[in-house]
Amino acid sequence: MNPRINEVFPTNDYRLELVFTNGERKFYDCSDLLNFGVFKELKDIGYFKQVSVLDGTVVWPHEQDICPDTLYLDSVKTLD
Repeated sequence: MNPRINEVFPTNDYRLELVFTNGERKFYDCSDLLNFGVFKELKDIGYFKQVSVLDGTVVWPHEQDICPDTLYLDSVKTLD
């Protein structure tokens, strides 16, 4: 099983900086989701920044979420 999310920090360019349970920090680019179904609401940057962590993944107030495995496998390591 892949690590889950401990912390999330949204950026102004529709990326999420993620801190995983194994200590890794990675970026996940949400820009490809912005024209897709329930994720269209994320185009509002104010709403996008309301992201939080729930049960090891990221969620928004209107119940959008992203699979934690997708977040881990499709994110890019930060340059620490």
